[in-house]
Amino acid sequence: MENFVKEFEEIYKKKIKREGADKLLEYLKSTDFFQAPASSRFHCNYPSGLVEHSVKVYKRFTKLAETEFGPDYVKKEGESLAIIALLHDICKVHYYKIEMRNVKVDGQWVQKPYYAVEDQLPYGHGEKSVYMISGFLRLTREEAMAINWHMGAFDPRAREGNTLNKAFAQHPLALLFHIADIMATYFDEETR
Repeated sequence: MENFVKEFEEIYKKKIKREGADKLLEYLKSTDFFQAPASSRFHCNYPSGLVEHSVKVYKRFTKLAETEFGPDYVKKEGESLAIIALLHDICKVHYYKIEMRNVKVDGQWVQKPYYAVEDQLPYGHGEKSVYMISGFLRLTREEAMAINWHMGAFDPRAREGNTLNKAFAQHPLALLFHIADIMATYFDEETR
């Protein structure tokens, strides 16, 4: 996992130069971001899974962006791609806690740790990440839309009217990012 932490920091420092970036990285280091899981049971559900997921999504996203928009786009928009991918799930900072549950192992009941949700800032998911990032960095509309709607149809708000379709139609990068997030989750990551 240390490799993913190192890789995250290298990408972050190389690509993200916007005012407030240094303070945001300091904030992340003061939280459980680099130790937290990406989920409680679906993918990267182990210590430092969140940072692993963020790096893997970044790699998928830059590949897809290059395929769809070309290498010049990736060079020109590298900071935006890094912001979106590396920070899309900061809503999971201080989100999980370790609890114990009884599990039968070889016919015997034993206590095993698991991740339970204890959301200390119940503000949603994608919108919460946008809110948290905005306390440090000024996001472009495209960045905010991609982060806000990265869950796609898995976001409960997608059932309300035609909002998700409009967001993806008006901001194709948001759709591309959702696809990158899903690809990393199902192709590149594991559940333990």
